[in-house]
Amino acid sequence: MSKDQDSSTRKVLLTMMKTKGPLSVNEMAKRLGVTEMAVRRHLNTMERDGLIEATISRQAMGRPSHLYSLTVLADDLFPKNYHLLTLDLLDELLAHAGEEQVNRLFEGRKEKMLDKYADQMKGQTLEERVSELTDIQNAGGYMANWEKKENGEYVLNEFNCPIAQVANRYEEACKCELNLFRTLLQADVERTDCMTKGACRCSYRIKPLQDGTTAESPNDSSSS
Repeated sequence: MSKDQDSSTRKVLLTMMKTKGPLSVNEMAKRLGVTEMAVRRHLNTMERDGLIEATISRQAMGRPSHLYSLTVLADDLFPKNYHLLTLDLLDELLAHAGEEQVNRLFEGRKEKMLDKYADQMKGQTLEERVSELTDIQNAGGYMANWEKKENGEYVLNEFNCPIAQVANRYEEACKCELNLFRTLLQADVERTDCMTKGACRCSYRIKPLQDGTTAESPNDSSSS
């Protein structure tokens, strides 16, 4: 069986468990029209990957059977439209309370993230803070990396934006992210590329603060 066929069969099995609930190997084999051995091979792989789990079903007669169902991790494989709900709620807030309240919402999110991550940056060099921030962004799904340039500056790249649909409509999201980086890194941070402007990635130039300057700036020319 080819890799494409394997993948297709696993998708069918996952969908079957999603729509029919916990199923036995025998039930899945009958529905697919394949052998139980073939089903078990796919189930073993999915169980190893943490996508399914087995529970024992005891019957009045006969041997107990195993029923297979999806884990929470598998739920992420199915379509989600969370961004539509988020955009609808933001649009409602904008219509009823105005742009200032929307901006306060993004600012509040930034402050919450500062409280969450500020302690991780304490006592570290700028390079260590850049590395730590990259790990934070990767944990959030941003597919980030960083590099140090010959002139001593750093570049942080993000190749995915989990909030792209929101950021495309509300520029305050990008502005708050930039100011979050400036404060966490305690550095001069400039966004040089932005996916909401058509770039293939978001890139940030990072260099040490000059004497007498502050980390956070209220203006962001790249998002205006």
